[in-house]
Amino acid sequence: MKQYAPACERNRQPILEVLSPLLKEAGTVLEIGSGTGQHAVWLSERLPQLVWQPSDQPGATASIEAWRRHSGLKNLRKPLEIDLLDAATWPQASCDALVCINTVHIICWEGVKGLFDLVGRVLKPGGLLYLYGPFRYADRELEPSNEQFDLWLKQRDPNSGVRDFEAVAELASSVGLSLQGDVAMPANNRSLWWKKQGFQACSD
Repeated sequence: MKQYAPACERNRQPILEVLSPLLKEAGTVLEIGSGTGQHAVWLSERLPQLVWQPSDQPGATASIEAWRRHSGLKNLRKPLEIDLLDAATWPQASCDALVCINTVHIICWEGVKGLFDLVGRVLKPGGLLYLYGPFRYADRELEPSNEQFDLWLKQRDPNSGVRDFEAVAELASSVGLSLQGDVAMPANNRSLWWKKQGFQACSD
C-alpha cells in the first residue's frame, strides 16, 4: 500500500533543481532511505537518463514497491532491503551516484557511519554522493526550527538528531569524498554533495 509524506511534495522540486545539473549523464543511482517511495518516482520520472535503485531497511519497502508499480516507470527498479548496520545486506553492484534524502538525522550515528562505508564500497570513482536534510554547523547557531526538530527527534529516539556537518564531512573525507556543494534549501534544510576522488578505468 502506498504511503504518503507531505514533506516529499514540498521538497521534491527544489531537490530536483539541484540534482538535474549534477546528474546529466546516463548512469545508475542508489537511493538510501527511500521511505514512502515518492522521491524515487518523482526523480526517476524527471531524470529518465538514470536507472534509479531505491532501497530501505528490511521490512520497510512495501510502500516503495507500491509507488513503483503504480508509476510503471521502466527506469525505476524494485527496492532493495539494505541494513546500514549489516554489510551482508549491501549491494555488490557499483553505482554512479548515491542519494540520501532526510535520512541521516533519523538513523543512529553507527548507521551514518555505515552509510559512508557503503559509499566507499559501491560509489564509482568520480561518482556523486548527495545528502539532503538539516545540519548543525560549528560556526553558526542552529535555526530555532531545527533546534525544536532536534529535540523532538531525540525524544522520539535518543540515537537520532540533527547531525554536525563537520562530523559528517570527516566521514566523507575518510572514504575519499571531496565536498563540491553546500546549498541552503527550504525549511532550513541543506543540499550537500561530494565527489569521489580517483579515476574510473575505461572499459573495452
